[in-house]
Amino acid sequence: MTAAKVSDALRARLVELRRSIHREPELAFKEERTADKLDRALRELGVTDVKRVAGTAVIARIRGTVSGAPVVALRGDIDALPIQEDTGLPFASQSAGVMHACGHDVHASWAVGAAALLAASPARGDTIVVLQPAEEIGRGATAVIESGALKGVAVIFGGHVDRRFDVGQVVSDAGPLAASADTFEIEIVGQGAHAARPHEARDPIVAAAAIVTAIQTIVARRLNPATPGVVTVGRIAAGNAPNVIPDRAQLAGTIRAVDAPSRKLMTDELHRLVTSVAEAHGVTATMSIPDGTPPLVNSANAAAWGREAVSRVLGEKALVPLGFLNLAGEDFACYLEHMSGCFLRIGAREPGGAMIPAHSPKFYAAEESIFVGASVLAECARVASERLAS
Repeated sequence: MTAAKVSDALRARLVELRRSIHREPELAFKEERTADKLDRALRELGVTDVKRVAGTAVIARIRGTVSGAPVVALRGDIDALPIQEDTGLPFASQSAGVMHACGHDVHASWAVGAAALLAASPARGDTIVVLQPAEEIGRGATAVIESGALKGVAVIFGGHVDRRFDVGQVVSDAGPLAASADTFEIEIVGQGAHAARPHEARDPIVAAAAIVTAIQTIVARRLNPATPGVVTVGRIAAGNAPNVIPDRAQLAGTIRAVDAPSRKLMTDELHRLVTSVAEAHGVTATMSIPDGTPPLVNSANAAAWGREAVSRVLGEKALVPLGFLNLAGEDFACYLEHMSGCFLRIGAREPGGAMIPAHSPKFYAAEESIFVGASVLAECARVASERLAS
């Protein structure tokens, strides 16, 4: 099978679905219309075992040719972002301040396409297609796992559009592909005073500045230089008037790591430095770091099956290396804490097109990537099912 062999009828249906989802984007856990569209599309394309879990997740099961054979899962995410669209597309978002700026409209559509292709030509074992909400807030994958919908799944595949690559190019690399994404919030409490009498204050702004400076040493001096990592302060807030030293300040930021040991090291160092710097400035600091998404590390076996699937569908020349380490987060990583899997990067730049970054008001994915993603993911299910049985 090749991407070009997706029937004209299926192509037309998937394009219609993508444009409809793109036109009416919905934010995390609010994807009610989107879920209804996906449910209806699956049934119209011959997939009858469809159910809803975790609120807006849609789960489809396509029976395999051999009863009891290992089960494979495919995942497509469905939520949008709080961004005002500026693409000029004829099917641009009609919802003010909300758009599919990360390609989830395409991910959802190619997952439906993969389900249709597998319904027509099944894998050896059953395939579960997961249309997952709330990836952008890092909570959707966990909700699906907790629903029990993936019980018994041996391996999972997913993919992300990427305009750094041409349509027809696919990355299926083993090892780290995305970083953990933890958010920290720090509140510094001192003592307010008149700005003309700073000696009467315990200045939380000066302490906050010292903390921002100190934590730059975490990556520069505590993390092995061969291991990528990020500690970034993205928000700082304090005070309401230029002649008043406030009594408190807030910082917020993110920690990104590519493996569990460096994630723990950076988190521990952040705690240590914040506490020590606050004490040195005579203020108190409290910090919270709720669990974010873990690092995304593709397993060697699943990545090899992904490469085999790409070669079958598009030929070996379609396989390209990522060429860099992506420190963005991706909640597909949550699945990989429970099962083997591989997350693909799928080219979405039309011939001669620009490299438009995701999460941009101008982002869109070329529609031909829908058919590549559908064909490759369906073939991933077939290959993995075969290899798991051997």
